[in-house]
Amino acid sequence: MEKVQLGNTGLNVSRLGIGLSEIGSSDESVAKEVLVNAFDSGINFFDTASCYNRSEEFFGKVMSSNRDELILASKCGHASKFDPNLKDWSYEGVKLSIERSLKLLKTDRLDLIQIHSCTLKELNEGETFKAMSEAKEEGKILHLGFSGDNEAAIWAAKSGLFETIQTSFNLVEQKARYELLGIIKKNNIGLIAKRPIANGAWRALENPHVHSAPSNYAEEYYKRAQIIGTQGRLEDEPEDRILTSMGFVFSFSEVNVGIIGTQNPNHLKNNVEAFNNSLPISSKTVTELCERYDNLGKDWEQRT
Repeated sequence: MEKVQLGNTGLNVSRLGIGLSEIGSSDESVAKEVLVNAFDSGINFFDTASCYNRSEEFFGKVMSSNRDELILASKCGHASKFDPNLKDWSYEGVKLSIERSLKLLKTDRLDLIQIHSCTLKELNEGETFKAMSEAKEEGKILHLGFSGDNEAAIWAAKSGLFETIQTSFNLVEQKARYELLGIIKKNNIGLIAKRPIANGAWRALENPHVHSAPSNYAEEYYKRAQIIGTQGRLEDEPEDRILTSMGFVFSFSEVNVGIIGTQNPNHLKNNVEAFNNSLPISSKTVTELCERYDNLGKDWEQRT
């Protein structure tokens, strides 16, 4: 499994990481199989969040014995989900969120904690960052990051406060190309691409067994994929539509890690095999996808 340095953090991470949102709503046996298979396949970057249902709990039960062999990232901010008396992204809420995450994950420190999808206004107020910084001073956090999109992600990348940015980036969600990737490269910030396969949207509706998006959230991606796909197949496009999606994201050197989540162990296996054996895809395919997006979707907002 290819590994690179995550920005200037000094963390050596697998370029293919795993997002743990989906296992948070699965049962424990499925979560265990996915986590163990990911680790055994060479993935060492695990990304979760305090609001991903039972995700942190499952990770702590299954992976705590391997803690020193992997890079563990979580996210904070949605304090009201577990204490209605606390405001999201407040100082007190973030402090409690971090302590809760450490307990559930069964670890004494996180390699990375990320502010989770707050607004630019909340970033400017500074309460969240203050709480994160104090946790870092106490040795509970090694590195600080921001997870979000649009103007908040650009502000965070320019601020000098964060060592990593996690943002939506895929073949139907390319807005980061226009400004954010340049800031990332200039400042040597670690970039984590979330939703790199766009919920499987690319050419999905060509499959006679697929009649609609798998979730309300994915509907926008499926709509965009249909719009971009109206111009026909790409000349050098892989037959495997998921490989096309993965190949697009990993063709950008600014992307240190692309995190793909799943509840399906077979999907995980296929993703690992594709990453190890079938990349890169044709640069012509990547260029054509960029051109189609520029012509059809450059005004689309990043999905939060």
